[in-house]
Amino acid sequence: MLTYFATISSFALVLSLNLNPTNTVPSCVTQNNEPGTCVPYYQCNDNGTLNTDGVGVIDIRFGGETCPSYLDTCCRPSQTRGSDDPITPKPSINHNGCGWRNPNGLGFKTKGTSGDMAMYGEFPWMIAVLKLTPIDGKADETYKLYMAGGSLIHPSVVLTAAHSVMVEHHYLVRAGEWDTQTEKELYPYQERDVADVLLHDKFNQRNLHYDIALMFLESAVNMAPNVGIVCLPPPNEKPLPGARCLASGWGKDLFGKQGKYQVILKKVEVPVVDSEVCQKNLRTTRLGLYFKLSKTFMCAGGGEEDTCKGDGGSPLVCPIQHEADRYVQSGIVSWGISCREYGIPGVYVNVAILRPWIDKNVASRGFDTKVYSL
Repeated sequence: MLTYFATISSFALVLSLNLNPTNTVPSCVTQNNEPGTCVPYYQCNDNGTLNTDGVGVIDIRFGGETCPSYLDTCCRPSQTRGSDDPITPKPSINHNGCGWRNPNGLGFKTKGTSGDMAMYGEFPWMIAVLKLTPIDGKADETYKLYMAGGSLIHPSVVLTAAHSVMVEHHYLVRAGEWDTQTEKELYPYQERDVADVLLHDKFNQRNLHYDIALMFLESAVNMAPNVGIVCLPPPNEKPLPGARCLASGWGKDLFGKQGKYQVILKKVEVPVVDSEVCQKNLRTTRLGLYFKLSKTFMCAGGGEEDTCKGDGGSPLVCPIQHEADRYVQSGIVSWGISCREYGIPGVYVNVAILRPWIDKNVASRGFDTKVYSL
Protein backbone atom coordinates (compact mmCIF):
# COMPACT_ATOMS: atom_id res chain seq x y z
CA MET A 1 0.00 0.00 0.00
CA LEU A 2 2.76 2.44 0.90
CA THR A 3 5.94 3.13 -0.99
CA TYR A 4 8.72 2.79 1.58
CA PHE A 5 11.39 5.34 0.82
CA ALA A 6 14.20 2.93 1.71
CA THR A 7 16.84 1.17 -0.34
CA ILE A 8 15.83 -2.48 -0.55
CA SER A 9 16.53 -3.59 -4.11
CA SER A 10 19.40 -5.03 -6.10
CA PHE A 11 19.80 -1.65 -7.80
CA ALA A 12 21.16 -0.16 -4.57
CA LEU A 13 24.20 2.05 -4.59
CA VAL A 14 27.57 0.53 -3.68
CA LEU A 15 29.88 3.09 -2.12
CA SER A 16 33.63 3.60 -2.32
CA LEU A 17 34.37 2.48 -5.86
CA ASN A 18 38.12 2.76 -6.42
CA LEU A 19 38.50 4.71 -9.66
CA ASN A 20 42.29 4.37 -9.82
CA PRO A 21 43.20 1.00 -8.30
CA THR A 22 46.84 1.15 -9.38
CA ASN A 23 47.35 4.53 -7.65
CA THR A 24 49.26 5.81 -10.67
CA VAL A 25 49.35 9.54 -11.38
CA PRO A 26 48.09 10.21 -14.94
CA SER A 27 50.10 12.56 -17.11
CA CYS A 28 48.34 15.40 -18.88
CA VAL A 29 48.78 18.66 -20.77
CA THR A 30 48.03 22.00 -19.09
CA GLN A 31 46.00 24.80 -20.67
CA ASN A 32 49.32 26.31 -21.75
CA ASN A 33 50.28 23.06 -23.52
CA GLU A 34 52.90 22.21 -20.92
CA PRO A 35 53.41 18.70 -19.54
CA GLY A 36 51.85 18.12 -16.16
CA THR A 37 50.33 15.61 -13.81
CA CYS A 38 46.76 15.17 -12.62
CA VAL A 39 46.35 16.13 -8.97
CA PRO A 40 43.34 17.00 -6.78
CA TYR A 41 42.15 20.56 -7.35
CA TYR A 42 43.43 21.70 -3.94
CA GLN A 43 47.03 20.61 -4.65
CA CYS A 44 47.80 22.96 -7.52
CA ASN A 45 48.86 26.59 -7.14
CA ASP A 46 48.19 27.50 -10.76
CA ASN A 47 45.39 25.51 -12.34
CA GLY A 48 43.53 28.25 -14.16
CA THR A 49 40.23 27.69 -12.37
CA LEU A 50 40.79 28.04 -8.64
CA ASN A 51 41.85 31.02 -6.56
CA THR A 52 44.71 30.83 -4.09
CA ASP A 53 42.26 30.56 -1.22
CA GLY A 54 40.98 27.27 -2.63
CA VAL A 55 37.61 28.56 -3.77
CA GLY A 56 36.66 28.30 -7.41
CA VAL A 57 34.32 26.77 -9.95
CA ILE A 58 34.58 23.18 -11.16
CA ASP A 59 32.72 22.01 -14.23
CA ILE A 60 31.46 18.65 -13.12
CA ARG A 61 30.87 17.57 -16.72
CA PHE A 62 34.48 17.87 -17.79
CA GLY A 63 36.64 18.60 -14.74
CA GLY A 64 40.25 19.15 -15.79
CA GLU A 65 39.35 17.92 -19.32
CA THR A 66 42.61 15.97 -19.70
CA CYS A 67 42.32 14.29 -16.28
CA PRO A 68 40.12 11.28 -15.50
CA SER A 69 38.33 12.89 -12.55
CA TYR A 70 36.42 16.18 -12.52
CA LEU A 71 38.04 16.89 -9.13
CA ASP A 72 41.52 16.61 -10.65
CA THR A 73 43.35 19.36 -12.49
CA CYS A 74 46.40 19.27 -14.74
CA CYS A 75 49.22 20.87 -12.80
CA ARG A 76 52.81 21.71 -13.70
CA PRO A 77 55.19 19.78 -11.41
CA SER A 78 56.66 23.06 -10.14
CA GLN A 79 53.20 24.19 -8.97
CA THR A 80 52.13 20.96 -7.29
CA ARG A 81 51.65 20.99 -3.53
CA GLY A 82 51.93 17.93 -1.31
CA SER A 83 48.85 16.18 0.04
CA ASP A 84 49.84 17.43 3.50
CA ASP A 85 49.83 21.05 2.28
CA PRO A 86 46.56 21.58 0.39
CA ILE A 87 45.12 24.92 -0.67
CA THR A 88 42.29 25.37 1.81
CA PRO A 89 39.38 27.81 1.62
CA LYS A 90 39.37 30.88 3.81
CA PRO A 91 37.51 30.09 7.02
CA SER A 92 33.88 31.10 7.00
CA ILE A 93 32.13 32.82 9.87
CA ASN A 94 32.59 30.73 13.00
CA HIS A 95 29.02 29.72 13.79
CA ASN A 96 28.14 28.39 17.20
CA GLY A 97 25.54 25.73 17.78
CA CYS A 98 23.68 23.35 15.50
CA GLY A 99 21.96 23.59 12.15
CA TRP A 100 24.33 25.67 10.02
CA ARG A 101 24.08 24.99 6.29
CA ASN A 102 26.78 25.88 3.76
CA PRO A 103 24.62 27.06 0.82
CA ASN A 104 27.64 27.89 -1.35
CA GLY A 105 29.49 24.68 -0.52
CA LEU A 106 33.03 24.24 0.73
CA GLY A 107 36.09 25.03 -1.34
CA PHE A 108 34.47 24.99 -4.76
CA LYS A 109 31.23 25.53 -6.60
CA THR A 110 30.01 23.38 -9.45
CA LYS A 111 28.63 24.14 -12.88
CA GLY A 112 27.34 21.97 -15.68
CA THR A 113 24.80 20.28 -13.41
CA SER A 114 21.10 20.54 -12.68
CA GLY A 115 19.94 22.70 -9.80
CA ASP A 116 19.00 19.71 -7.67
CA MET A 117 22.57 18.72 -6.90
CA ALA A 118 23.75 19.68 -3.42
CA MET A 119 26.96 21.64 -3.10
CA TYR A 120 29.90 19.89 -1.51
CA GLY A 121 29.50 20.23 2.27
CA GLU A 122 26.15 22.04 1.94
CA PHE A 123 24.40 19.78 4.47
CA PRO A 124 27.08 18.85 7.01
CA TRP A 125 24.60 16.84 9.11
CA MET A 126 23.78 14.46 6.24
CA ILE A 127 24.53 10.80 6.96
CA ALA A 128 24.71 7.79 4.65
CA VAL A 129 23.57 4.62 6.45
CA LEU A 130 25.45 1.59 5.12
CA LYS A 131 25.16 -2.14 5.59
CA LEU A 132 28.19 -4.42 5.54
CA THR A 133 27.11 -7.11 3.10
CA PRO A 134 28.88 -10.44 2.32
CA ILE A 135 29.88 -11.04 -1.30
CA ASP A 136 28.18 -14.23 -2.54
CA GLY A 137 27.55 -15.26 1.06
CA LYS A 138 31.26 -15.22 2.00
CA ALA A 139 31.61 -13.70 5.48
CA ASP A 140 35.25 -12.72 4.94
CA GLU A 141 34.49 -10.75 1.73
CA THR A 142 32.15 -7.80 2.11
CA TYR A 143 31.09 -4.57 0.49
CA LYS A 144 29.28 -1.51 1.80
CA LEU A 145 25.71 -1.18 0.59
CA TYR A 146 23.84 2.12 0.87
CA MET A 147 20.63 1.53 2.84
CA ALA A 148 19.19 4.91 3.78
CA GLY A 149 19.84 8.47 4.81
CA GLY A 150 20.11 9.86 8.30
CA SER A 151 21.11 12.98 10.20
CA LEU A 152 23.75 13.68 12.80
CA ILE A 153 22.10 15.03 15.97
CA HIS A 154 25.07 14.38 18.28
CA PRO A 155 28.66 13.30 17.56
CA SER A 156 27.61 9.82 18.73
CA VAL A 157 23.96 9.67 17.61
CA VAL A 158 22.26 9.45 14.20
CA LEU A 159 18.54 9.98 13.61
CA THR A 160 16.82 7.95 10.87
CA ALA A 161 13.60 6.15 9.93
CA ALA A 162 12.77 2.91 11.73
CA HIS A 163 11.71 1.13 8.53
CA SER A 164 15.21 1.67 7.11
CA VAL A 165 17.01 -0.16 9.92
CA MET A 166 14.39 -2.51 11.35
CA VAL A 167 16.27 -5.63 10.23
CA GLU A 168 19.32 -6.52 12.31
CA HIS A 169 22.55 -6.03 10.36
CA HIS A 170 26.10 -4.79 10.75
CA TYR A 171 25.41 -1.10 10.10
CA LEU A 172 27.89 1.70 9.54
CA VAL A 173 27.33 5.40 9.08
CA ARG A 174 29.28 7.79 6.90
CA ALA A 175 29.46 11.48 7.75
CA GLY A 176 30.78 14.17 5.41
CA GLU A 177 30.01 12.21 2.24
CA TRP A 178 29.08 13.93 -1.04
CA ASP A 179 30.16 12.05 -4.19
CA THR A 180 29.97 8.37 -3.28
CA GLN A 181 32.29 7.29 -6.10
CA THR A 182 35.34 9.37 -5.27
CA GLU A 183 37.56 10.23 -2.32
CA LYS A 184 39.11 13.31 -3.89
CA GLU A 185 37.18 15.93 -1.91
CA LEU A 186 39.24 18.28 0.26
CA TYR A 187 37.83 17.04 3.57
CA PRO A 188 37.53 13.27 4.07
CA TYR A 189 34.35 11.52 5.07
CA GLN A 190 34.23 9.72 8.40
CA GLU A 191 32.87 6.21 8.94
CA ARG A 192 31.76 4.75 12.25
CA ASP A 193 30.36 1.38 13.22
CA VAL A 194 26.92 1.39 14.82
CA ALA A 195 26.91 -0.05 18.33
CA ASP A 196 23.14 -0.12 18.81
CA VAL A 197 19.93 0.67 16.95
CA LEU A 198 16.85 1.75 18.90
CA LEU A 199 13.45 1.69 17.20
CA HIS A 200 10.47 3.49 18.69
CA ASP A 201 8.56 1.01 20.86
CA LYS A 202 5.32 1.92 19.02
CA PHE A 203 6.76 1.55 15.53
CA ASN A 204 4.26 -0.22 13.28
CA GLN A 205 5.83 -1.88 10.26
CA ARG A 206 2.52 -2.08 8.40
CA ASN A 207 1.47 1.58 8.48
CA LEU A 208 4.80 3.15 9.52
CA HIS A 209 3.38 4.98 12.53
CA TYR A 210 6.22 6.12 14.82
CA ASP A 211 8.73 5.55 12.01
CA ILE A 212 11.76 6.79 13.93
CA ALA A 213 15.02 5.25 15.14
CA LEU A 214 18.24 6.27 16.86
CA MET A 215 21.62 4.81 15.93
CA PHE A 216 24.27 4.96 18.64
CA LEU A 217 27.84 4.90 17.31
CA GLU A 218 30.82 2.89 18.53
CA SER A 219 32.81 6.13 18.65
CA ALA A 220 31.99 9.78 18.07
CA VAL A 221 32.59 11.49 14.74
CA ASN A 222 34.76 14.58 14.75
CA MET A 223 33.31 17.96 13.90
CA ALA A 224 34.78 19.33 10.66
CA PRO A 225 33.86 21.83 7.93
CA ASN A 226 31.91 19.07 6.15
CA VAL A 227 30.56 17.40 9.33
CA GLY A 228 28.14 19.11 11.70
CA ILE A 229 25.02 18.64 13.78
CA VAL A 230 21.46 19.54 12.83
CA CYS A 231 19.05 21.25 15.23
CA LEU A 232 15.81 19.59 16.32
CA PRO A 233 12.59 21.55 16.85
CA PRO A 234 11.03 22.08 20.28
CA PRO A 235 8.23 19.62 21.11
CA ASN A 236 5.09 20.10 18.96
CA GLU A 237 6.59 23.02 17.00
CA LYS A 238 5.75 21.98 13.45
CA PRO A 239 6.58 24.37 10.58
CA LEU A 240 3.74 26.43 9.16
CA PRO A 241 2.04 25.33 5.92
CA GLY A 242 3.82 26.82 2.93
CA ALA A 243 7.23 26.93 4.61
CA ARG A 244 9.94 26.10 2.08
CA CYS A 245 12.05 23.24 3.40
CA LEU A 246 14.91 21.18 2.01
CA ALA A 247 15.28 17.41 1.78
CA SER A 248 18.54 15.75 0.73
CA GLY A 249 19.59 12.21 -0.12
CA TRP A 250 21.09 9.74 -2.57
CA GLY A 251 17.75 8.11 -3.46
CA LYS A 252 16.23 7.39 -6.87
CA ASP A 253 15.33 10.18 -9.26
CA LEU A 254 12.22 8.30 -10.43
CA PHE A 255 10.10 5.48 -9.08
CA GLY A 256 10.35 2.02 -10.63
CA LYS A 257 12.98 0.31 -12.74
CA GLN A 258 13.68 3.43 -14.77
CA GLY A 259 14.79 5.30 -11.64
CA LYS A 260 18.48 5.53 -10.75
CA TYR A 261 20.17 5.96 -7.40
CA GLN A 262 22.18 9.15 -7.19
CA VAL A 263 25.97 9.14 -7.01
CA ILE A 264 26.23 12.75 -5.81
CA LEU A 265 24.06 14.06 -2.99
CA LYS A 266 20.86 15.66 -4.27
CA LYS A 267 18.47 18.17 -2.71
CA VAL A 268 14.88 19.23 -3.29
CA GLU A 269 12.96 22.21 -1.96
CA VAL A 270 9.40 21.34 -0.96
CA PRO A 271 6.61 23.34 0.71
CA VAL A 272 5.06 22.13 3.96
CA VAL A 273 1.46 21.00 3.45
CA ASP A 274 -1.25 21.34 6.09
CA SER A 275 -2.05 17.92 7.60
CA GLU A 276 -5.79 18.12 6.85
CA VAL A 277 -5.10 19.10 3.24
CA CYS A 278 -2.55 16.30 2.99
CA GLN A 279 -5.00 13.74 4.34
CA LYS A 280 -7.65 14.92 1.87
CA ASN A 281 -5.25 14.60 -1.05
CA LEU A 282 -4.00 11.18 0.05
CA ARG A 283 -7.62 9.95 0.19
CA THR A 284 -7.82 10.47 -3.59
CA THR A 285 -5.19 7.74 -4.03
CA ARG A 286 -5.39 3.99 -3.49
CA LEU A 287 -5.36 4.67 0.27
CA GLY A 288 -9.10 5.31 -0.01
CA LEU A 289 -11.69 7.66 1.43
CA TYR A 290 -11.28 6.57 5.05
CA PHE A 291 -7.51 6.96 5.35
CA LYS A 292 -6.42 8.83 8.48
CA LEU A 293 -3.05 10.54 8.64
CA SER A 294 -1.34 9.74 11.94
CA LYS A 295 -0.22 12.62 14.14
CA THR A 296 3.28 11.12 13.92
CA PHE A 297 3.46 12.34 10.30
CA MET A 298 3.75 15.68 8.53
CA CYS A 299 3.57 16.36 4.80
CA ALA A 300 5.54 18.34 2.25
CA GLY A 301 5.78 18.55 -1.52
CA GLY A 302 3.21 17.51 -4.07
CA GLY A 303 4.76 19.35 -7.00
CA GLU A 304 7.50 18.56 -9.49
CA GLU A 305 10.11 18.19 -6.74
CA ASP A 306 9.86 15.23 -4.38
CA THR A 307 11.82 12.68 -2.39
CA CYS A 308 11.81 9.11 -3.63
CA LYS A 309 12.90 5.51 -3.06
CA GLY A 310 16.22 5.31 -1.25
CA ASP A 311 15.72 8.64 0.53
CA GLY A 312 14.13 6.94 3.56
CA GLY A 313 15.58 8.22 6.83
CA SER A 314 16.93 11.39 5.24
CA PRO A 315 16.26 14.73 6.91
CA LEU A 316 13.75 17.40 5.93
CA VAL A 317 15.13 20.68 7.26
CA CYS A 318 13.32 24.00 7.50
CA PRO A 319 14.83 27.48 7.87
CA ILE A 320 14.96 29.10 11.29
CA GLN A 321 13.42 32.56 11.17
CA HIS A 322 15.76 35.54 11.46
CA GLU A 323 18.90 33.33 11.27
CA ALA A 324 20.16 33.07 7.72
CA ASP A 325 21.51 29.66 6.70
CA ARG A 326 20.42 27.98 9.94
CA TYR A 327 18.02 25.04 9.84
CA VAL A 328 15.99 22.75 12.05
CA GLN A 329 15.06 19.18 11.15
CA SER A 330 11.28 19.05 11.07
CA GLY A 331 10.86 15.76 9.24
CA ILE A 332 12.33 12.38 8.34
CA VAL A 333 11.62 10.94 4.89
CA SER A 334 9.18 8.08 5.47
CA TRP A 335 6.77 7.13 2.66
CA GLY A 336 4.67 8.31 -0.24
CA ILE A 337 2.43 7.31 -3.14
CA SER A 338 4.84 6.82 -6.02
CA CYS A 339 7.25 9.74 -6.59
CA ARG A 340 6.57 13.20 -7.99
CA GLU A 341 2.86 12.53 -8.38
CA TYR A 342 1.39 15.99 -8.77
CA GLY A 343 -0.88 17.07 -5.93
CA ILE A 344 0.13 14.15 -3.68
CA PRO A 345 2.57 15.26 -0.95
CA GLY A 346 5.35 13.13 0.45
CA VAL A 347 4.92 11.94 4.03
CA TYR A 348 7.57 12.61 6.68
CA VAL A 349 7.99 11.67 10.31
CA ASN A 350 6.86 14.56 12.52
CA VAL A 351 10.07 15.10 14.48
CA ALA A 352 8.63 17.79 16.77
CA ILE A 353 5.93 15.54 18.19
CA LEU A 354 8.51 12.80 18.84
CA ARG A 355 11.11 15.13 20.34
CA PRO A 356 10.40 13.94 23.94
CA TRP A 357 11.14 10.34 22.88
CA ILE A 358 14.41 11.44 21.27
CA ASP A 359 15.48 13.43 24.33
CA LYS A 360 14.62 10.65 26.75
CA ASN A 361 16.63 8.01 24.91
CA VAL A 362 19.60 10.22 24.04
CA ALA A 363 19.87 11.34 27.67
CA SER A 364 19.50 7.76 28.93
CA ARG A 365 22.77 6.91 27.13
CA GLY A 366 24.54 9.76 28.87
CA PHE A 367 24.59 12.18 25.91
CA ASP A 368 23.82 15.90 26.15
CA THR A 369 20.55 16.85 24.44
CA LYS A 370 21.58 20.54 24.38
CA VAL A 371 23.85 19.75 21.43
CA TYR A 372 20.88 19.70 19.04
CA SER A 373 18.68 22.20 20.87
CA LEU A 374 18.05 25.78 19.78
